[in-house]
Amino acid sequence: MKKKNIAGRTAVFIACLIFAVAFLTPTILTITNSFMTESEIEANYGAVFGTARAGHSYVSEKVNLKFIPEKVTVSQYVTALIKSPDFLFKFWNSALLTIPVVLFQLAVASIAAYGFTRWRGKARAAIFFSYVILMLMPYQVTLVPNYLVSDALGLVGTRWSIILPGAFAPFSVFLLTKFMRRIPKSLIEAAKLDGASEWRVFTRVCLPQCRAALFSIAILVFIDYWNMVEQALILLPDPDQQPLSVFLSQINAGEVGLAFAVATFYMIPTLLLFLGGEDYLVEGIAHQGSVKG
Repeated sequence: MKKKNIAGRTAVFIACLIFAVAFLTPTILTITNSFMTESEIEANYGAVFGTARAGHSYVSEKVNLKFIPEKVTVSQYVTALIKSPDFLFKFWNSALLTIPVVLFQLAVASIAAYGFTRWRGKARAAIFFSYVILMLMPYQVTLVPNYLVSDALGLVGTRWSIILPGAFAPFSVFLLTKFMRRIPKSLIEAAKLDGASEWRVFTRVCLPQCRAALFSIAILVFIDYWNMVEQALILLPDPDQQPLSVFLSQINAGEVGLAFAVATFYMIPTLLLFLGGEDYLVEGIAHQGSVKG
């Protein structure tokens, strides 16, 4: 029995290791290749970009994946951060679009989740079910209605066409509602007996108990909107207002080294946010499966 347990744990460890390597390889390649010269990148990946330029759907030559550059250079970073201000400008566009969405979505989701938790009306289940249906719809399905509503309100071409739909997204409401239902009713009842108002119960009892969920939702929403492409392309037709994620998708084959450097620089906020809030993220998501509601 002991040998079977050791064999099972070894198999699980090897499988996890394989998945970890598979997921980390693109990130590591992006970071290391950002320090390569353009000539080395062309020598290693020229077959890929030559195939793309020729309009073919397959690569006929062998591609050399290199993790360690032969000659380290920071010229791409100098170009992206100093010589070309467009990258920094679009980086701040991403921040100005993403941060308000995260803050507004947390505020709206907190109030809505508290309402779903405290409200015992018959219509609660139907409304919450509609939130689940909306959450299951991809952006591509809701993009056209969002555009029509934004166009009717005169918001197309402004940041509000991204911020307002993001603030009322159902994903955060669903997760936070499931988390709030874990709060013992005795805490809320004790606060009500002490004369606390609903607002005081919400701010002093419920929100502190949901700290891990709030952090995990903030991280997930930030990563989601930090990497958005479709919404910005449709709702922000002016290139000067589009985030860096859109600009990265439009870099041509002759600027691959620059794309590696900008992508590495663009990953820093999400990596720092994930590493700083990893414990909250794991705790917030782990409790979702144990919630009854």
